[in-house]
Amino acid sequence: MSDIIQLLPESVANQIAAGEVVQRPASAVKELMENAIDAGANKIQLILKDAGKALIQVIDNGCGMSVSDARKCFERHATSKVRKAEDLFAIRTMGFRGEAMASIAAIAQVEMKTRRYEDELGTLIEIEGATITKQEPVSTPQGTSISIKNLFFNTPARRNFLKSNPAEMRHIMDEFQRVSLANPAIAFTLHHDGMEIFRLPSSALKQRIVHLFGNNYNERLIPVEEDTTIINLKGFIGKPQFAKKTRGEQFFFVNNRFIKDAYLNHALNKAYEDLLSDDNFPFYVLFIDIDPAKIDVNVHPTKTEIKYLDEKSIYAIIHSAVKRSLGRFNISPTIDFDQETAFSGMISPKSLDEIIPPSISFNPDFNPFAAEKTADKGFSDFKNTESSFGGADTGFRNTESRSHQPVAKNWGSLYEISKEKPAEQVKMELPGNGPDDKYAPLQKQLMQLHNKYIISQIKSGLMLIDQQAAHERILYERFSINLEDRKGASQQSLFPQTVTLSPNDYELAKSLLDDIKSLGFEVREFGKNTLVIEGIPVDLGSNQINETQLFEHLIEGFKNSQQELKLDKRDALARSMAKNSAIKSGVVLGQQEMNMLIEQLFACKAPNFSISGRPVIQTMSLTEIDRKFDK
Repeated sequence: MSDIIQLLPESVANQIAAGEVVQRPASAVKELMENAIDAGANKIQLILKDAGKALIQVIDNGCGMSVSDARKCFERHATSKVRKAEDLFAIRTMGFRGEAMASIAAIAQVEMKTRRYEDELGTLIEIEGATITKQEPVSTPQGTSISIKNLFFNTPARRNFLKSNPAEMRHIMDEFQRVSLANPAIAFTLHHDGMEIFRLPSSALKQRIVHLFGNNYNERLIPVEEDTTIINLKGFIGKPQFAKKTRGEQFFFVNNRFIKDAYLNHALNKAYEDLLSDDNFPFYVLFIDIDPAKIDVNVHPTKTEIKYLDEKSIYAIIHSAVKRSLGRFNISPTIDFDQETAFSGMISPKSLDEIIPPSISFNPDFNPFAAEKTADKGFSDFKNTESSFGGADTGFRNTESRSHQPVAKNWGSLYEISKEKPAEQVKMELPGNGPDDKYAPLQKQLMQLHNKYIISQIKSGLMLIDQQAAHERILYERFSINLEDRKGASQQSLFPQTVTLSPNDYELAKSLLDDIKSLGFEVREFGKNTLVIEGIPVDLGSNQINETQLFEHLIEGFKNSQQELKLDKRDALARSMAKNSAIKSGVVLGQQEMNMLIEQLFACKAPNFSISGRPVIQTMSLTEIDRKFDK
């Protein structure tokens, strides 16, 4: 029997290595940018075409390479960072394995120009599928320019697995954000298909965060700083009120290397436990400086996981430092970018909101001697008072009754009786009742419990309805139909609003524009990372809608639905829109409003369950009620 174990050909070995190192265009972007940083560059340009599928070009002003080094860098396990095994435990550079350039060259057409400061001429090398096709002297600026063209040109199966351009672009933006956050002293630019996406000057960390995520982040940041014998910790965390439903804006860096660590993330979230609900995640950009001998970064192909010698102590330091910063942060916003992690001291009285004296309301026509005559009338008025609206097309009255509880104002056409299913057809049998136990909502007197549940008497007992879950179900099914039919009606805004998003969210919004318009939004692009909202869905009405906030919540909710539930694009949009547009617990409803809500709920395909899968309706039979009274 012949031997069956053979050495892999070099070309196959390179393809396997490429599969680990270069999974998508973003992987190549990360490797090239980190190489530029290791070369000592203080200015790095990233140029893309077709979301990196057609071109990825990184230009730096670093140290450059000699003729022989330029050729060697494309060989497997060629590196300038490691000479002996012990060096693996003293790594402070980004790259060290010597796999990146060889892997990229195996699956792309590569052109590199490089020159050292002391050389008059540089070197041009062209490679296709790991084969050097050209090498010659060339006139080029100091530093290195690498162009990767037609990624995966020789592995079409892998190219077919790439996502759409907007999706791949979001992955590239993630890597660009991580690298530029870790190196605020380096100037970065990013161009895509001829458009400038980022221009980041050399700056302090706080200014870099603001440039990346938007000017409104300036007032959201709390400094963190802690020096110990184990680690040095510094950076910024977000104020609790600005937490989001997604984890996207959370960054840990160990010795300037971005890492993913659920254990350390738990330490930080634990510090927020009394300030945030479980489904909200705070912003943070934190840097851990630690002795390289006490960590091992060589545990994952992408180098995003690290092992620590004393992870419990690091956990405790992060938790206590964040908790202390949350307790000490100054509540007044600052626009001083030069103020890094130093605290501003005690809270100044000037930073507090302006004190408004309480107002006293009185009736100038009050006559105490007429009290006896009006007592009965007042009681009668109270019995007949409803916090309802004047008509189905006018929305809710903004009444201040009922202990100043919030009053529903923005249901829009929720109040309009469905033409497809008029009231007489919206009768259904409730779960758990007999066949004769029908319900006609517009004929019932309803009661609101704690401005949260709607109570109605039914033949067999009583029924409880969760008003928020019910409205979410109504809107979800309505928006799903609009997305399917592409016929969402829009209501023009009197004053169009602009919304400025982070570059990542802007790219996401652009990819969703057709579906967003199907919901009933009128939106158009307007300059850098900015959209103009000219209309909103008719279903939302027009009273006191904050179009900008609604749109931001729509994008955030979409990311959360796709991340947590892995929903398709349209379903995630419909869920996000329904959750952000529905009335909430605590809103006062009148009789007509409650009847309309129940009527439209029973016109839904799945009225019994919320879009989160929880019950919307609960019933209690008269027998159960009697049993509670020992009858």
